[in-house]
Amino acid sequence: MTTALSSVPFSKVSITGAFWSERLATIIERTIPSQYERLTEYGILDSLKLPQPSPPLRIPENRHGFSTQIFWDSDVGKWIEAASYALSFRRDAKIEAQIEAIIDDLEQAQSPDGYLNCWYLGRDPDNRWTNLRDNHELYCAGHLLEGAIAYWQVTGRDRLLSVLRRYVDHIAYVFGPSEDQRKGYPGHQELELALIKLWQATGDKAALDLARYFIDERGAQPHYFDVEARARGEDPSDFWAKSYEYNHSHLPVRDQTKVVGHAVRAMYMYAAMADLAAIDDDEGLKTACEALWADLTERRMYVTGGFGPSASNEGFTTDWDLPNETAYAETCASCAMVFWAARMLNLDLDGRYGDILELALYNNVLSGLSRDGTQYFYDNTLASDGSHQRWDWHPCPCCTMNVSRLVASVGGYYYGTNADGIAIHMYGGARVSLEVGGTGVTLDETSAYPWDGAIRIAVSPDQPMEFCLSLRIPAWSGQSTVRVNGVTQDVAIDRGYARLSRLWSLGDVVEVQLQMRPERLWSHPMVAADRGCVALRRGPLVYCAEAVDNDVAPDLVRLPDTGALTAEASDSLGGIVMLTADATVLQTSDWGADLYRTSPPTTRPTTLRLIPYYLRANRSPSAMRVWIET
Repeated sequence: MTTALSSVPFSKVSITGAFWSERLATIIERTIPSQYERLTEYGILDSLKLPQPSPPLRIPENRHGFSTQIFWDSDVGKWIEAASYALSFRRDAKIEAQIEAIIDDLEQAQSPDGYLNCWYLGRDPDNRWTNLRDNHELYCAGHLLEGAIAYWQVTGRDRLLSVLRRYVDHIAYVFGPSEDQRKGYPGHQELELALIKLWQATGDKAALDLARYFIDERGAQPHYFDVEARARGEDPSDFWAKSYEYNHSHLPVRDQTKVVGHAVRAMYMYAAMADLAAIDDDEGLKTACEALWADLTERRMYVTGGFGPSASNEGFTTDWDLPNETAYAETCASCAMVFWAARMLNLDLDGRYGDILELALYNNVLSGLSRDGTQYFYDNTLASDGSHQRWDWHPCPCCTMNVSRLVASVGGYYYGTNADGIAIHMYGGARVSLEVGGTGVTLDETSAYPWDGAIRIAVSPDQPMEFCLSLRIPAWSGQSTVRVNGVTQDVAIDRGYARLSRLWSLGDVVEVQLQMRPERLWSHPMVAADRGCVALRRGPLVYCAEAVDNDVAPDLVRLPDTGALTAEASDSLGGIVMLTADATVLQTSDWGADLYRTSPPTTRPTTLRLIPYYLRANRSPSAMRVWIET
């Protein structure tokens, strides 16, 4: 199989497995309706109606003179996108009517020249396109466009897409390489991804050209953000972030090798770079993506697939800086990492990309949404005294719709295909019908993944045909077996995939047994926060200890470097696999009033119980740790 792949769209994949079916049902039944209520309650939907005069700000300006209301359009766009993906799972007339009402408002708000940003149209019409660095105009356009594409793909209704295509035409008129065009690009990357999606969905070459322009122009000299700052009468050196590393315009993108700045912006940009590398066969973009990937995953990634330790820049600091109690690890950043990893898989079918996609998705991403689908985490710490709790909403609610749109579209990350065959990147129960070399093939994968590693895939081509079926074998799996029609295959694992090239016929069955045992993980010695600690993992799931499952706070527990780890089914939290381990507890009862003494603490034996990290903080407030001291 060649390495150039296309993702199979979410709309073609039917989720049948219990794990993701439950999450999808929660999204359509609880998350999307509750988000609509919050969008209404906090005035975000009313902001589309452009009332005059504009009402006072709901969210005051911060010390930089910035209110997060300025990107409310993006929250609406992400909600439409998430709702549309959920409608693919189950149509809902009420949700569709709500979307149609929003389209009415956006149609009414759009200016005759196609411009559509409700903050500027309603509050600052004379200053549009004057501050791309800070004010999110192009970012908002991107999320509205992605919402419009998703709604059209699911329902066939193109009214919103027509509105956004007029807006894209306006943007392409304003920005570009010609002498009479602005040489700008998004301060917050995202529109690049949306434009590529528009080209993929409609064949709109102008949209692809605009995405390519934004990527190629970024970081060019004279620096556009300097130019526009001076045009506003500002000194560019007064930029509050102090460095264009913050928005990754410090260098042309092909020259970037270090992951720096704002984590979400970085991941969105890298995803677009990977898309264009594949589309244009651009070796410079591919090389940059590979260097950035290595920097991120080898020195700057949490064990849970989270990224960016710092709240001050919502992003990266220095190599090995991965604090646990203060980890930022924004939900949005891990969502965007899934987008990037999926595109790297299309660019180069290598299991290391699939492993990180899965790690981020099952741990840091899913942590961002509560079991009941109505509460969220913006930041994802790896240790807490119990005070870090979920919230119903946020002044910057970007993560709420980001996690829901990703979960609702999870089917789009299962499969890749090209003329030579099919790659299966994820497991967990999914059915898909697609074409390989002009012949229809149906795959029906059944499993209890991620709780169990036994996977069955029924392969049903319309007629006998030869193609390569590539099955991802996760790096954590160790010794795995692959059988076809009951016969064990002597198949080498090629860069994380078992590649089965053969004549396939109706009734063929592939069985994969992944070795899913609990295991200890140690961090690199340079990660100071994790020295002398271990984390536990089983399959794709990283585990944590919560006090609610144990008789003491997890920070008093000591787990030996060796010893049995047991996985056992539990009725807790809807039915999960829980881990247990023999451990010891530091005693406090014999210390009396002493703060210090000359003898070490005594210990007693205990059984440590751990749950999957993504399920933390779904019960009573409770201390929690991922890294347990040894």
